[in-house]
Amino acid sequence: MPAAKILMITGDLTENYETMVPFQTLLACGYTVHAVCPGKNAGETVATAIHDFEGDQTYSEKRGHNFALNATFASIRAEDYDALVIPGGRAPEYLRLNPDVINAVQHFFEADKPVAAICHGAQLLTAAGVLKGRTCSAYPACRPEVELAGGIYADIAINDAVADGNLVTAPAWPAHPAWLRHFMAVLDANALSEANAA
Repeated sequence: MPAAKILMITGDLTENYETMVPFQTLLACGYTVHAVCPGKNAGETVATAIHDFEGDQTYSEKRGHNFALNATFASIRAEDYDALVIPGGRAPEYLRLNPDVINAVQHFFEADKPVAAICHGAQLLTAAGVLKGRTCSAYPACRPEVELAGGIYADIAINDAVADGNLVTAPAWPAHPAWLRHFMAVLDANALSEANAA
C-alpha cells in the first residue's frame, strides 16, 4: 500500500527542531512530505527559531537554520493530502490569521484525516475551531487557548504525546520520539483501513 502524502504548513520563525525533525524523519520512513508557507514558493526558505529550556520561566529563543520549502502553498489542495503536520514555534501565531490556512486545517478534521501538531501548533487548531471535545497537548502556555476553544488540555510530560482518534499532539520537541511514533501508527492504521475498504 502506498505511503501517505503529508502536508506540512509552516512559516517564518517556526521552531527549528519541530520543522526539520518531522520533515526528515517522515521522508526517511518513506512518506511524501510537502512543506509549504503562505506567500512563498517551492525552493524558497523560512527562517527557523531554536527554542530551548535553559532554566528560565519560559523557553529561550535563538535564530536557527533556513528551512527550504519543497512545495508552493498557493498551488496545493488540502484534498490531495492524506495527513497534516503543524510544527510549533512563532509561525502559528501569524499563520492563524490566514483564512486559507484555516480552511486547510479544517479540511483535515472534516475529512477525519490524521493531524499531528506540536507545541504552539495548537494555535492553528484553536483558531480553526476544531478542538471542541478533543484532547490536545500543547506548550503549557497555550493551555488557556486550548480550553477556551473547547478542547481538553492534556497535561503530560514534555517528552510524551497523546492521540485522540486521528489527532496526535505533544507539548514540545523533546516529545518527538513519542509524537512521531503515535503519528506514524495513526497513518499506517488509516492506510490499512483504506486498503481493506478498497
